[in-house]
Amino acid sequence: MASLRFSALILGFSLLIFLTTPSHSLTCSSQKFTNNKLYEHCNDLPQLSSYLHWTHDSAAKSLSVAFVAPPAKPDGWIAWAINPTGAGMVGAQALIALKQSNGSMTVKTFNVSSYKSIVESKLSFDVMEMSADYSDGLMRIFATVALPDAAATTLSQVWQVGGSVTAGFPDRHEFQPANLNSKGTLDLLKGQSNSATGGDSRMKKKNIHGILNAVSWGIMFPVGIIIARYLRTFQSADPLWFYLHVFCQFSGYVIGVAGWGTGLKLGSESKGVQYTGHRNIGIALFSLATIQVFALLLRPKKDHKLRFYWNIYHHGVGYAILVLGIINVFKGLEMLHPAQKWKSAYIVVISVLGGIALLLEAITWIVVLRRKSSKSTKPYDGFTNGQGRQQPLAP
Repeated sequence: MASLRFSALILGFSLLIFLTTPSHSLTCSSQKFTNNKLYEHCNDLPQLSSYLHWTHDSAAKSLSVAFVAPPAKPDGWIAWAINPTGAGMVGAQALIALKQSNGSMTVKTFNVSSYKSIVESKLSFDVMEMSADYSDGLMRIFATVALPDAAATTLSQVWQVGGSVTAGFPDRHEFQPANLNSKGTLDLLKGQSNSATGGDSRMKKKNIHGILNAVSWGIMFPVGIIIARYLRTFQSADPLWFYLHVFCQFSGYVIGVAGWGTGLKLGSESKGVQYTGHRNIGIALFSLATIQVFALLLRPKKDHKLRFYWNIYHHGVGYAILVLGIINVFKGLEMLHPAQKWKSAYIVVISVLGGIALLLEAITWIVVLRRKSSKSTKPYDGFTNGQGRQQPLAP
């Protein structure tokens, strides 16, 4: 009896889940449109919970589509595009559905010449009809377009969703893996939509780039500076502090060069995408660190007259690398949009290093002041007789 009740409870719970599941969790084959329009093919797109219904008219050299996706937020937008010149967003001819100020839906056409230049304009191919609607959390774009290349058997397609609209213009979308990988090809002969390859590989490269630079400029260099500034105060740590300092800085430099190289590779593969500030700081870091490493070979001896000026240069460049490195790590985090836990983890690491530095700053000041105090009360290297005349120490 108890087992029957338990089975009934499980069945009821399962039915509840089924009935309350949003409509956009269904596959495209089960989707119906209020205009009762039918399409020859439908594909569940691999990213952003999106679907494409389409019919290729080879005689009219046209393509009728219904693109279905949930916007990132209720007042957001969705977009479907054909890229006649390549793969990805740059060069795409986009249809974007969004809400107007009166709440009704509209479709606008945009030429995406670069990530920084999204211009509302006519497309490079004709659009015979287009409309949009919004219900049950889903936006839909309906359109019939002339094929950019009548002889082509495949099309490069891109789709996207965003969270907000400002003055009738779609705001910037997120740069999560799903957003970056929302592209592929449409095989007009086979009736298939194929996802783009290499998206996951590219994201792995970005993550490797971020980890290498966070470890090098963001952690190793600060640790090396802390060692040099504070451990050298303690006589018992000499010359250990020097070797630890060199190890941290040189290791950080090697790892940083690897991160810099992956950044150059990513930049060369990202046509039309530029992160000017992040790139310029990265170049400055690499240049300063290279000068710093090679300057070690030119380090004057302690009693040399140029040692004072070398120290000023060495410390100045070192602190510049420290500041620029931490700034660029945060810039990189803003670009990658990782889970919040990774940004929080780096903040914790930097905060801990900062706390250690403050504690050691106080300790070293106490040590230095005590050392000066003991020197000021220490007798001369000899003794004074009753007449005040200094006598040399006995051998």
